[in-house]
Amino acid sequence: MQDRKEIINFIKKRPYLIWYVKNYDALSDESIVEHTLNYGDWDDVQKLLSILGVKKTATIFRVKSKPSKMGRQNYYPEVKNYFNLYFNKYA
Repeated sequence: MQDRKEIINFIKKRPYLIWYVKNYDALSDESIVEHTLNYGDWDDVQKLLSILGVKKTATIFRVKSKPSKMGRQNYYPEVKNYFNLYFNKYA
């Protein structure tokens, strides 16, 4: 439960990552990971990894970066490519 509180505090301090949300407590870890990887800087990513861990973040990324049944996923192509390489090496 501590991870949950910490990840919510993380995103509350970074409204520029998810500017259209008013209720941060309702955000899923998947949404926070997606927005941090897509819009965050390297310091944001490193803080996220320190909270969730590289393996958990990689698992969330790998599941959510695959196209859904409708062919959609929300990661930018360059972000998806970079973090595929990154997590293949470090996770």
